[in-house]
Amino acid sequence: MPIINHQFRLAARPSGMPKDSDWNFTEEPVRELGTGEILIRIELISIDPAMRGWMNEGKSYIVPVGLGDVMRAGAVGRVITSNHAQFAVGDHVLGMLGVQEYAVSDGKGLTRIDPCVAPLPVYLGALGMPGMTAYFGLLDICKPQPGETVVVSGAAGAVGTVVGQIARIKDCRVVGIAGGADKCDYLRKDLGFDAVIDYKSQDVKAALKECCPNGIDIFFDNVGGDILDAALSRLALHARVVICGAVSQYNNAGPMKGPSNYMSLLVNRASMTGMVVFDYASRYRDAARELAGWMAAGRLRSHEHIVTGLAKFPEALLMLFRGENTGKLVLKVAED
Repeated sequence: MPIINHQFRLAARPSGMPKDSDWNFTEEPVRELGTGEILIRIELISIDPAMRGWMNEGKSYIVPVGLGDVMRAGAVGRVITSNHAQFAVGDHVLGMLGVQEYAVSDGKGLTRIDPCVAPLPVYLGALGMPGMTAYFGLLDICKPQPGETVVVSGAAGAVGTVVGQIARIKDCRVVGIAGGADKCDYLRKDLGFDAVIDYKSQDVKAALKECCPNGIDIFFDNVGGDILDAALSRLALHARVVICGAVSQYNNAGPMKGPSNYMSLLVNRASMTGMVVFDYASRYRDAARELAGWMAAGRLRSHEHIVTGLAKFPEALLMLFRGENTGKLVLKVAED
C-alpha cells in the first residue's frame, strides 16, 4: 500500500498578506525510489520571513517557487527508506525539503544531524539558517569590536536573538528593538540585552537617541521601513549597517518604502551591505561548531516557538508578519 504524502503547493502569487486561496493542500502517493535515493519523513519545518519573497515573481537571489510547486522550506526529517550508500534508515537530516510530510531526495544539499548533540528544533534555529545568518552577518560583515554599540531590529526573532547574543559574547553593548512587553522582557532578562526598545509603545527615534548617546556602530536590520530610517539617523562615524531582511515591507501591495535618511551613510562615512546566508554555505560547518561551543558553555541560548500540525502552515506563516512568535518559529508536522 503506497504512502500518502500531504503537501502545500503555491496556487497563486499573493498580493499583500498571503491568504488561504494562495495555497493548495494536496495529497499524492510517494513514488518508488530510484538508485541513490532516500525517503524522508519530515518532522519539523522552518517558518521564515524569506518564504514571502520566494512566493513572488521576479529576479531575486533565488528562483521563485513555481505555481503548482511544493512550497520551499528548510526542514528536519528522518530517513525511513534508503537506496543511498551515505544515508542509513534512522538518520536525521536537514535540508530544503518543502512543506510536506515526505520528501524523496538524492542526498544533495542534505546535512546529517545528531539529536544527541542538540534537540532537533535547534537545527532550524541557532544551529540552522538563522544562526548562520546572524553569525556571518555580524562577524564577517560588521566585524564588531569590544565596546561598540550594536542595535538589532526584529530582536526577538530567530536571527535577532542570536545576533544580540553573539554581540554580547564579543563584548559589545547591545540594544534590541522588538514589539511588546513580553518580548522586551525576554531580551533584557533572559538574553542579557543592555537595552530594549518597544516599537509598539515607544518612539523609536527618540529611544535610540537615549539608548545610543554616542551613536550606533552596527545596525543589524531585519525589519526595514521606518525603523531603518530611525537607525540611520543615529549612525556613528564609520558605522556598519547590514540589510538582512525587511519583514515590515514584504506584504506591501505597493512599492517598498526605502530609506530617506540614506545621506547619513555619506556624512558618517558608513557602509550598508546586503547579505544572503547562502553565500557562506562552504563555511556552515565551522560556524555551527563555534555556535554549538557557545551553547555548550551556556553563552548562547536557542528558543523555538513550535506550532503543531501540517495543516496549520498558512496560519503559522502569518504569525511571522503579525509578530506573534518569540525566537525561531517551527512547524511540527505531526503529534508524536
